Amino acid sequence: MPAKRILVIDDEKNLCTVIKACLENIGRWQVLIAESGSEGLTLADKEHPDAILLDVMMPDIDGLALFNRLQANLATKKIPVILLTAKVQKVDLNEFSRLGVAGVISKPFDPLRLSHLVATTLGWQLST
Repeated sequence: MPAKRILVIDDEKNLCTVIKACLENIGRWQVLIAESGSEGLTLADKEHPDAILLDVMMPDIDGLALFNRLQANLATKKIPVILLTAKVQKVDLNEFSRLGVAGVISKPFDPLRLSHLVATTLGWQLST
């Protein structure tokens, strides 16, 4: 079975590097990186990844607006999206759950547990 492909959309270059290393080395998944919302939209539409990790706070298009655009596109609507955010107060989590995201991973997170969090959220098995 081919490796799952995950698109990470986050404007923090160093964090993208850490996420990519963790998901590739621990999760054994292929990772695509977009460092802006507009680049993420293009990659999601072109590559059709198995899941998207999406930063909520970005300068060009914030994550919630980007999620809405992904949902409005038939080509990307069914891709599960996990939000990466430091906004984890109850009111924020309630808003996120109403949107229909697959899950939320709070920043900062333990990089060594990231693959497990993603797999658990999406119901995927981790390769061993």
